[in-house]
Amino acid sequence: MNEFLTLMKSELVVTAIIFLLLFIKIGKGMKNDSLLSLVQVLLLVNFIAGFFLNSTGNLFGDMFYTNPLIAFQKNILSLGVYLISLLCADWLKKTQHLAEFFMLMLSALLGMFLMISSNNLLIFYLALELATIPVAAMANFDLDKKRSSEGAMKMILSSAFSSGILLFGISLLYGTTGTISFSEIAAQLDGSSVQILAFVFLFTAFAFKLSIVPFHLWTADVYEGSPIAVTSFLSVISKGSVAFIFITVLYKVFQPMQDVWYTMLVILAVATMVIGNLFALRQQNIKRFLAFSSIAQVGFILVGISSNDYMGITAVVYFVLIYVFSNLAAFGVASVISEHSGKENIDEYKGLYKTNPFLSWILALALFSLAGIPPTAGFFGKLFLLTAGGAKAAYWFITVAALNMIISLYYYLRVVRAMFMDKNDNPVGKIKISPSVKLALLICGAGIVLIGLLSWVYDHIHTLSFKL
Repeated sequence: MNEFLTLMKSELVVTAIIFLLLFIKIGKGMKNDSLLSLVQVLLLVNFIAGFFLNSTGNLFGDMFYTNPLIAFQKNILSLGVYLISLLCADWLKKTQHLAEFFMLMLSALLGMFLMISSNNLLIFYLALELATIPVAAMANFDLDKKRSSEGAMKMILSSAFSSGILLFGISLLYGTTGTISFSEIAAQLDGSSVQILAFVFLFTAFAFKLSIVPFHLWTADVYEGSPIAVTSFLSVISKGSVAFIFITVLYKVFQPMQDVWYTMLVILAVATMVIGNLFALRQQNIKRFLAFSSIAQVGFILVGISSNDYMGITAVVYFVLIYVFSNLAAFGVASVISEHSGKENIDEYKGLYKTNPFLSWILALALFSLAGIPPTAGFFGKLFLLTAGGAKAAYWFITVAALNMIISLYYYLRVVRAMFMDKNDNPVGKIKISPSVKLALLICGAGIVLIGLLSWVYDHIHTLSFKL
């Protein structure tokens, strides 16, 4: 029992919070302000608990596996959910179904925890569905907006399609190997045509979840239609969790087929970076802009994964940590402006610095980090991704990635120029920022600056990576 409580600590804490919210909802209920404060405290406790009693072990006949690196990955996701609860406090207080929203979000987070710890294709699939279905309901949470329903419908359809592809790939893999255990599949792989086809199906399912080109077409519409709290969750938490399990599947399960998946990764990474950047250049809506920006960022993550060594694991985990702070800071500022003024177009951000200097500096810092401009943490994150990707001496591949970093500078700096240099006869008015939102923005800003400068963060992740 002690081993069970220790190894499943993160999952049990999240489950307890879900049940507490359920009891509150079916009981007398609470006012939104009080309930939101309670949830924020519980999420902070969940994050802090992730630093203690982390050990290596497996449960349920080796279907569930965890170690300190996996615990660290879960804690990154817990931090992201806590920051979302702070950043989107103004919108959350106004929603009529606050308890239901957090029950859905935490159910999705629970699915992601189980997915990261899965050591078996069955629990992996069930966890992936648990992590996906609640998010589709969350995307439709703006009940009075038609585009929110449209976004939710597109997400449901794309998720159903990718799940079908995943199941077909799993069936082929089981048929050729006779097992669904991660630790046993690798020994049964012989590179046959059927196994390669099975891998292509599994890879396609991951590509849908990560918005890898050409499986990205749902992303911008869902991001634009969803509330910003949901968009933030999809962009950061969902993609981060899939990136973590993607590393495990490639490095542990399909290691014997590395020649096949390396070629696929290189081609799709280049396509994802180029297409994501080209579409981001054309966007006016801030949420669609950040959607295509996130697609381009996934391309850089694939560069790091392609290394197929511990340096790649370290670089990806480190970059996702930085991405949590950078992207949530950008979405947090967008959420505040949208909630108080209803403005979501980049042109409407012109002159923002004159009326809201704090928001302007935080957004600029986030965009600098996403662009990889030193000395922000994003620069170090992309540097390590490129270094890891260059381990196989594919210099043309790294050159293309570096050129895409230069292209991204244009559209990130376009927003900065609009805020600080362009004139606007009708700028966004002075916004009074609530304490919780300001705290979250300060945390994100500090994370963007300090994580890159504190070398022990990278060293700690690198140490944990050898325990995957």
